[in-house]
Amino acid sequence: MRYIRHLTPDGPAWATLTSDGDTKAIAGDLFGEHTITDQHVTPSQVLAPIAPTNIIGIGLNYRKHADEGKKNVPERPMWFVKTTGALQHPGEPILLPASSGKVDYEGELAIVIGRDAKNVSPENALDYVLGFTIAIDVSARDWQFELGGGQFNHAKSFDTFCPLGPFLVDPAECPNPDNLKLTTRVNGEIRQDSTTANMVFDVRTLISFLSTDRTLPAGTVILTGTPEGVGYARTPPLWLKAGDVIQVDIEGLGSLSNPVVAAS
Repeated sequence: MRYIRHLTPDGPAWATLTSDGDTKAIAGDLFGEHTITDQHVTPSQVLAPIAPTNIIGIGLNYRKHADEGKKNVPERPMWFVKTTGALQHPGEPILLPASSGKVDYEGELAIVIGRDAKNVSPENALDYVLGFTIAIDVSARDWQFELGGGQFNHAKSFDTFCPLGPFLVDPAECPNPDNLKLTTRVNGEIRQDSTTANMVFDVRTLISFLSTDRTLPAGTVILTGTPEGVGYARTPPLWLKAGDVIQVDIEGLGSLSNPVVAAS
């Protein structure tokens, strides 16, 4: 199934897209007891498919991306956090922070954990997945590489730096998340063109590694890394500017698009 979260007069609510193209309301909590109703809904505003409890990013998870940045491929998953305040909804603007002049895009597959996960084996990892969605891991490269003392978190956690959506696709409809075509466009120009088959660490490995001796609460979002083609690795670098539009397409998951604007 494909789920969306949308805004209603009573607050955020979930709905599902049916096979005949209709949108039906969901009663209850997608993370717990819920039912698909016969009530048709016309969403006025599509929100990010969940409000994350955690956002965990994976770095250097595509060999060619590591190569373009002249980095070694890590022996184990290299991870960082984005604060939940970085969340942005589909179609809503990415704000260029006044404190950075080197903002970059990263199109990524995102995993949503559906129930608390700790010490999960790779064999059982997909049992803990509520669904998959698309993410844009926006990064302030000056803070990431020059100003942040080697820490990624500050560079990755500005407001609006984590668009998610538009759909949450359950594992039954996405049985092989490790073989999905991923394309990122800026103003219609293809910048990233790869497949999740090129990930160094696959979905099962990431969930198992991150949950070792650590609880991943339901609602945790894992950004699985980005392929080659990011702006900082171009000659000259291609930084995001006001007026740009980023679009990420992932096979079977849809298309996520967000404009870029200067922060007021």
